[in-house]
Amino acid sequence: MLPQKLQKKLEERQQNISLRTLPVFKQLVDFSSNDYLGFSGNASIFNATHQYLVDGSFFKNGATGSRLLSGNHNLYDELESKLALFHQSKAAIVYNSGYDANIGFFSCVPQRGDLVFYDEYIHASIRDGIAMSNAKSYKFKHNSLSDLEKLVERHSAIIKDDETAIYVVTESVFSMDGDSPNLKEMALFCKEHKLFFVVDEAHAVGVFGDLGQGLVQQQNIVDLIFARIITFGKALGCHGAAILGSAELKSYLVNFSRSFIYTTALAPHSVATILQSYYFLESKDGKMQQQLLRNAVQFFKNEVDKCSLKEHFMPSDSAIQCCLISGNNKVKDIAKKLEENGFNVKAILSPTVPRGEERLRFCLHAYNTPKEIEKVITVLCNYIKE
Repeated sequence: MLPQKLQKKLEERQQNISLRTLPVFKQLVDFSSNDYLGFSGNASIFNATHQYLVDGSFFKNGATGSRLLSGNHNLYDELESKLALFHQSKAAIVYNSGYDANIGFFSCVPQRGDLVFYDEYIHASIRDGIAMSNAKSYKFKHNSLSDLEKLVERHSAIIKDDETAIYVVTESVFSMDGDSPNLKEMALFCKEHKLFFVVDEAHAVGVFGDLGQGLVQQQNIVDLIFARIITFGKALGCHGAAILGSAELKSYLVNFSRSFIYTTALAPHSVATILQSYYFLESKDGKMQQQLLRNAVQFFKNEVDKCSLKEHFMPSDSAIQCCLISGNNKVKDIAKKLEENGFNVKAILSPTVPRGEERLRFCLHAYNTPKEIEKVITVLCNYIKE
């Protein structure tokens, strides 16, 4: 039996039709996973990882400890050097997950007396990290540079203090909307006002850029960014994350980031998989997968237009396309009907998104065929216009 307060919170979720349960795996057409390039099931990456470990005599199932104790095996040096080179960064530090990276960064970098200005739709892991820091934080309206400017003006007296650091935080592609801010404009604003600009690129790496480097590199603003958070559980198809920045930032995180210090390191197999995913990303076959994804995104948007559904969808050029359907009951009902037609499309409910902005979240992939896309939009059209 749960304590009464906990039981009450569960009952409230049930009443709001927002109680989460673990899904049962079903063989459906995938429009829900973050595996944008299909790397998670890529046999070439799997076989290359195995051979790489065999050739290097890495016959270990685990790391045996944290990286500051016994877990800093040689593969980490190779991976972090590769990440720094690929992403045009001075240094890279690998974390066990995107959640760990965001908790680890935001809990220890902003100090007492500092300020954090963050987009109101920023990821929960970033919010959690900020909440653990001693800095004061304020949100600005989604993708609104003008609202950020008002925040800066409101706190101008504090900002003029040379000992106070001000961090501006956004995502290059927002996970619940699929949209992007004007990164270049925001980066130049931060430079002008001496603000530290931090960008989460979790849903941009592998999707944007000539080789999938992300939106920061595509827009040529690397030198304007204080730190980038990248993850490997989306388009790279494996697990883990990294923070990109200066060598001094890496040293600071090694010394003060608790989610880095006090956890067992990733196993050699996990690190090798990330490394081989990057090598594949740069290959001819990797480039082909990126183009297939871009084709799928464009075809999906064309089908939405053809079925006169554009007004229901949020503007996005990313692999995430969201159809707004107000109300938890209604959006769950349509998701269920899509499932009955063979498609796995997730309903995103409040409170994950604001009430009234519930949605169907379509994640597109290099392996989604035109026929599958055409059919899922047709089915959606039939139900959404009932």
